[in-house]
This record gives sequence, C-alpha cells and structure tokens, in this order.
Amino acid sequence: MSSNPLWSATLRVGEADLEYMALEAGDLPEELRGYQLAREGPLDNQELAENGFKGNTADRFRQAGRVGGFMREFVPTSDVSPASGVNFVGATVVHLFENPEQVSGWMSDIFVKDFEDNVGESIGSGQQMVSVQRLEPGGFYDEVVGLYVLQGGPAGLLSSTVIDFRVGRLLGVAFVGSVGEHDRSELATEMALALEKRIVQVALGGR
Repeated sequence: MSSNPLWSATLRVGEADLEYMALEAGDLPEELRGYQLAREGPLDNQELAENGFKGNTADRFRQAGRVGGFMREFVPTSDVSPASGVNFVGATVVHLFENPEQVSGWMSDIFVKDFEDNVGESIGSGQQMVSVQRLEPGGFYDEVVGLYVLQGGPAGLLSSTVIDFRVGRLLGVAFVGSVGEHDRSELATEMALALEKRIVQVALGGR
C-alpha cells in the first residue's frame, strides 16, 4: 500500500475530515441544482444499524472495520409534487474504515449481500423490497459497485440507485431516490465521480 500515494494519504484522514468530503449543494449535478439541504451530520455505527436492515448491529459494523462516517442529504423544495419520475432525494456519504481491504469486504459482504438477501422481504414503513439489480459504473479510480433497487408500498414503487466506491480506506456512496420505476445510473454516477474527486482533494490536503 505504501507504493500508492493516495492510499497512503487516506491513512492520515480522520473522522473530522469527512464532512469536507460529502458534496455540498453547489457540487450537485445540474439535475439536482436548487435542491435544499435536508439532513447532514456524523453517522456512527449505532445510527447506521438502526436505520438499516433488520438484524443489523453496531457491533457487526465495527467488526467489519467501519470507524465512522458523515452524510449530507438534499431534497426538492416543498413546491415540487411527488409525481412519478421526481428525484425525491440525493445524498452522499463518506465512510472511514481501518484499512482498504475492509472497504472492499464491506462493498461485497454487507452492501450488496444485505440488499440481495432482502429481496421479497418487508423493510419497514409498509415497504417491501421488490428487486435488486447490479450495475457496473465506469470511470472510477478503484473498485466500484452499484445497485438499482425497487421497493413497493401503499403509495406505489420507489427506486433507489446507489453507487459505492473505494478510495484507500474510504468508502464513498452516492444515492438517488426516485418516485416510480426509474434507473438513475447516469445521475448517481455523476454524483459519485464528483464525490470521488472531492475525497481525493481533501485526502491530499486540500479543502
């Protein structure tokens, strides 16, 4: 790992640096410009487990090497109606791990596996996981995996397009949620590439 300057730089990254990596409103793709900040803040293992799939625990995430994270989430202004095709949320998250190998393990053994294992299951709030499709996003510096997820409930279908990518011991995540059955691979990839660029800048000492 010492032969890779970027990976080495991520060894110096601490939890306090993560908020400078998650995308700000001005960094969002054109399609999400004008969206307003809904939530932002640190994301510890306990909170991640409570908001994830049933059965997840903070201890499972600690065992997987996750140290902590930071998320920033944007939504349309209140005058946008929730019609089919509307992107109702765009978010980025940066997770910090003890080492790069654990990032890779998380992507396959937790991110992808948990979604695929929950197809057909109830995921709370009257929602059921309908389908999960793997994506193959391109243009990233290192390992990357994407998922297009459909969930259904009383109000109809919702789509989630999620891209996870590795930068040393950091995991970047870009997420787009849409009303109806809409694959947002291009938009999520654009967000993820902007996030990757920002992560690299901060890791190498720039803010």
